[in-house]
Amino acid sequence: MALVLLVRHGQASFGAADYDVLSETGWEQARTLGRWLAEQGLTATSLVRGGLRRHRDTLAGIVEGARWDDVETVVDERWDEFDHLGLMAHGPELAPGHTREEFQAVFAEVTAAWAAGAEHDYPETFAAFVDRVRAAQADAAARATEQPRGLVVVVTSGGPVGVSAALLTTPAAAAERDPAALGEPWAAFNTVVVNSSVTRLVVGSGGTRLLTFNEHTHLSAGLRTYR
Repeated sequence: MALVLLVRHGQASFGAADYDVLSETGWEQARTLGRWLAEQGLTATSLVRGGLRRHRDTLAGIVEGARWDDVETVVDERWDEFDHLGLMAHGPELAPGHTREEFQAVFAEVTAAWAAGAEHDYPETFAAFVDRVRAAQADAAARATEQPRGLVVVVTSGGPVGVSAALLTTPAAAAERDPAALGEPWAAFNTVVVNSSVTRLVVGSGGTRLLTFNEHTHLSAGLRTYR
């Protein structure tokens, strides 16, 4: 059987002018993951990343740690995160100097409404977000089966990881009939995805299945972050 590893990017720069820049911790998380994957005897047959800088740099750190310099890399923007700032524009205004806790409370409120299908002028609907991740996941799975025991490593964000996990643990008929059925499971997954964690999908004759979610044993306590 083939494997797809979904990796959440390393810690970005929360609260900075440009969130899309990895912190020093984020770089070390990526290099640590690469070393750990190599120690497990895993060699990627293909590398896929979203189009964001934090995806690019996380993959660079993984490749450095694992020494996978000669592995093909594909950029697939369908693995990009949803526009959280665009969503936040539809929620309560945060006061200057707000705390992470205050941000998280508003973020949870806004994303819950979005995932439930609230009608606003969102930059992307939740249904559209689910559809693009579903398609990207299918393509990654197909890529993994191109070689015997293929291993595709995908560097993405917490939102798409949560969608993949929700899709693979929610009855397909319910998810296809109403994407909002994925809203609650997606939120539960999305809120706990650790930076540089690994979610394993196994691809076989029966399709794609969720094998593990949010593995992060490669990280020491000091390297474990959620934002």
